[in-house]
Amino acid sequence: MTKFIIERPEFNIETGEAKLHFLLGPHHFTEKLELGVGFNTDAAKSESFARMLDLAAAILGVSYYKLLAPKSIDASALKLTTAAQEIVRDVYENGLGEFYARNNLERFGQITYDLRTTENCVSPPPNTNEALILVGGGKDSLLSINLLEEAGWPYTPFAVNPKGPIISSIERMEKPAFFVRRYLDQSMLKLNGKPGFYNGHVPSTAINSIIAALVALLYTKSHIILSNERSASEGNLEFDGREVNHQHSKSLAFEQLFAKGLESLTGGALSYFSLLRPLSELHIAALFLRSTKFDGAFSSCNENFKQDATGPARWCGNCPKCHFVSLIFAPFTSPKRLTAIVGANVLDDANKLAPMRDLSGLTGHKPWECVGEILEAAAALWQLSKIKDWQNMVVVKTLAPELEAFYGANKLNTAWDELMTPSDAHAIPEQIYKSIKTKEFGNAN
Repeated sequence: MTKFIIERPEFNIETGEAKLHFLLGPHHFTEKLELGVGFNTDAAKSESFARMLDLAAAILGVSYYKLLAPKSIDASALKLTTAAQEIVRDVYENGLGEFYARNNLERFGQITYDLRTTENCVSPPPNTNEALILVGGGKDSLLSINLLEEAGWPYTPFAVNPKGPIISSIERMEKPAFFVRRYLDQSMLKLNGKPGFYNGHVPSTAINSIIAALVALLYTKSHIILSNERSASEGNLEFDGREVNHQHSKSLAFEQLFAKGLESLTGGALSYFSLLRPLSELHIAALFLRSTKFDGAFSSCNENFKQDATGPARWCGNCPKCHFVSLIFAPFTSPKRLTAIVGANVLDDANKLAPMRDLSGLTGHKPWECVGEILEAAAALWQLSKIKDWQNMVVVKTLAPELEAFYGANKLNTAWDELMTPSDAHAIPEQIYKSIKTKEFGNAN
């Protein structure tokens, strides 16, 4: 029986390079992370960092595991706290939920794990009360940057293998950033999708989060800040007895699980939370568009992050993310500005009717993309039917009657009001939340 084996990782304190090793049947893989130099050597030698590196090996292993997706995982070479083990189970079962659904693989509750338990780390590593904020080059993380700057919180922008919109957006910040280079094993990439091997979605937020945690420890940061909105907790469909969510590792449930794991590994010295969790995508769009600082530099289109993507930020105009972002931006800006940002006015294109029906719940299911709630898309389209600049666009005037017939005007109007009201479901530290909420969250318009 094929078994996926996660071997003990290595870290070179002289070069800042980490090596992660995996075995899958006859295949041996090694992944490398360049974590920089000039870090705190005491932190690098700490028990917290050693255990965090073990958890990193387990999480990053999903990229290699999915080639065959065996039902047996041997991580006995690692020392994992009980809370860290819960993260591992969640990543391999729920984090890979879309991968299983799209490959018709039943794995929920069927994987056996060989794990070694270690005690929680009780001696917290040094920290500076500064934040490491993950930057993806889209509207969400850039809104977080704006909010932190306005509130006066110290932060360092962070990214793994930065490309196009990440680089151009950070250039607009005029602030030193920290980048990690991640080198996937090339032999794994060659096997992806070949006969006898699977390919598919992996929980990239979980991967980037654990890499950020390694950096935060080494460079004595106190907070890891993400920019995941509340709609990230909504799933796509039911498969194998549970809800599958393309954005599982962006969900509040995962955030809380991961934060608990970090607490067990750092003695509570490192927090992990999403600054935008109380907000809907619509509310985020309203707040983000008040500034033109990042126009022309940012992009929410995943074309920017394909393996062969190079060059400046770009929008394809044809994917669910381009469609959804156009949809939620439109109520708060003009057709001219939206077209300048995205490169096209998708709301005046009859070819976009079918994907807009999917996004708004009139047909199909929620796309396998990082897009907002179905009712959110419907409410945005409905709102556009009331705005002079947008109401005669072909997508708006065609779908507005369909939305009214399907949902009812009262439900759509109520949804809009609710979506523009912050939720209390979040894990933001009270001091940070109060400074942000007082200034921004209650005043989107």
